[in-house]
Amino acid sequence: MFDNQQRTDINELGEFGLIDYLTKAVEIKEASTTKGIGDDAAVLDFRDKKTLISTDLLLEGIHFDLRYVPLKHLGYKAVQVNLSDIYAMNGVASQITFSIGLSSKFPLEAVEEIYQGVLIACEKFNVDLVGGDTSASAQGLVISVTSIGYADAEKVVYRSGAKEGDLLCVSGDLGGAYVGLQLLEREKNIFMENPNIQPDLEGKDYIVERQLKPESRKDIVELFETYGIQPHAMIDVSDGLASEILHICKASQVGCRLYEDKIPIDPMTYDTAREFGLDPTVCALSGGEDYELLFTVPQDQYDKVKNQLDISIIGYITEEAAGCAMISKSGHLHPIQAQGWNAFQRTSSDENTD
Repeated sequence: MFDNQQRTDINELGEFGLIDYLTKAVEIKEASTTKGIGDDAAVLDFRDKKTLISTDLLLEGIHFDLRYVPLKHLGYKAVQVNLSDIYAMNGVASQITFSIGLSSKFPLEAVEEIYQGVLIACEKFNVDLVGGDTSASAQGLVISVTSIGYADAEKVVYRSGAKEGDLLCVSGDLGGAYVGLQLLEREKNIFMENPNIQPDLEGKDYIVERQLKPESRKDIVELFETYGIQPHAMIDVSDGLASEILHICKASQVGCRLYEDKIPIDPMTYDTAREFGLDPTVCALSGGEDYELLFTVPQDQYDKVKNQLDISIIGYITEEAAGCAMISKSGHLHPIQAQGWNAFQRTSSDENTD
């Protein structure tokens, strides 16, 4: 997890010394940041824009496993998954706050690695780190990220705007993060049984990166602006395609038809899923953590989206009474069911303790 040869106890710095040390490399670049780190609160100025705010909480042992997640990747991913919510509103992400709770097992060098990942993400996506907090944690590592952004009022996209006849579209490809997780878990279990065996991830870089270092789709929001595409409804794919489709349909009071053969799945994802005895379609529907954008557009924007290489048209919106269903490759109709990530789902062992 980190090099024990270089281990500086955080207590040597104290809370304020730690904050000063970690934020010394922070630069303010976003025009809407009037005041960043260094006062009781950040000061932001979005003028006539609508302000967008989203918060995510990540807990060690629930959302990530430090036995195979590099700390720098963790910092990067923590920012990415939060920025994705701003892009899902068709907004521009501009600032974040980053808060962290640490147990005594983490030396300064480990915390510095996490912040390196945070700052790399901020640099790449042009967002300012404007605040946060640090605290001791009794149990493992706790990370909370709040992202802030803005958009013109008429361009903000909600989940609730889908209309009957809309095209159902998604960016990128799906299922890769889930299959990458299965690969990492398998290699972890092999290593725990025999530490002399090195992880075998050769040729699987793409799906491993989809899990460890996802990229939120700022580029898709920029594409919308360039081509004059205004989605009716949008959401990011964090919990699996099925869950997100149902979220849009419920909020918009509509139904949908999803074509199985139109769901974009990368060949590496497909082949590796098969190696694990998994159905690639189920991985895309229920796997989660892809952080692609699922959205609907009116049919008169078909010509604008059909030739975009990184956008797939995967179905259409129906009246609510028609329900939400997938048309399989064999032509059969199957109800869409949410089986993706549930942070409060209890295991059978949990249930047996009641």
